[in-house]
Amino acid sequence: MLDFKKTNILLAMAGAAVLMAGSPVLAQDTTAPAPVAAEATAPTATTPAPAATTETVAPAGEADAAASEHGEITPISMFMDATLVVQVVMIGLLLASILSWTLLIIKLIEFSKLNRKTDQFLEEFRTTRTLADMRRVSSSEEFDGNPLADMAAAATEEVELSRQAGLSVNGDHRDSAIGRAQNAVGAVQSGLAGRLSGGQQFLASTGSTGPFVGLFGTVYGIMNSFIGIVQTNSTNLAAVAPGIAEALLATGIGLFAAIPAVVFYNYFNTRIAAYGTRSDGFAAELMNAVSRQLDKGA
Repeated sequence: MLDFKKTNILLAMAGAAVLMAGSPVLAQDTTAPAPVAAEATAPTATTPAPAATTETVAPAGEADAAASEHGEITPISMFMDATLVVQVVMIGLLLASILSWTLLIIKLIEFSKLNRKTDQFLEEFRTTRTLADMRRVSSSEEFDGNPLADMAAAATEEVELSRQAGLSVNGDHRDSAIGRAQNAVGAVQSGLAGRLSGGQQFLASTGSTGPFVGLFGTVYGIMNSFIGIVQTNSTNLAAVAPGIAEALLATGIGLFAAIPAVVFYNYFNTRIAAYGTRSDGFAAELMNAVSRQLDKGA
């Protein structure tokens, strides 16, 4: 009996020892999940990382905002947004283009009047029968400034001066009188090209230099666009498109000024050459008429 009690007491003490020894294990088991929670919450410490991505995207957003400020792109808005140098280039080319079109209108009117007056003069000149009649028609105010009338007036004036000098224009001095009259006609005719070619130099200069001036504005504008790319640190097309567009507009205006100038220059050169051929024919006709009148003794 005593042995049985002792045995129970020993078992109870052993169980208590086991429970006391097992309690730290339970404590560790209950506290063990804590590191997991710490690990779960650890990424929150690294959550500010996405802020770096927002910083890298920010310039593109700012570029879009800056591009949106331009609104609708039109030639006027491109001109207003252009730099001062490009604006000066555009204004100069536009003025050159306006002056080219003005010269076109002026010279078309000039050639129209010239041909009309020339036709009227030739019609009256061919009805004359004496040197005095030729001189009267060619010196009239109606045909004042007409090149062919000036040629006829110079020839008849030279013959009259020879006569007043006491030379026998119908006899021994006939050939010399005709030679002097022909030289007088040549002097008038030599200045004909200069009289008709007014403004041609400007058209030639505009046609040859207009594209290059426009190209200078384009190069300058594109250079500023690349500088803008470096400053904004963005290659967004919306940010650089307005600058490139205004640069190309300078080239377009240069071509707009140059192409009509070249066309007008070639056109008026043809008109001048045609009138020069007409004056050559009249010079031969005039000298034949003077020679005929001298042979008749008129």
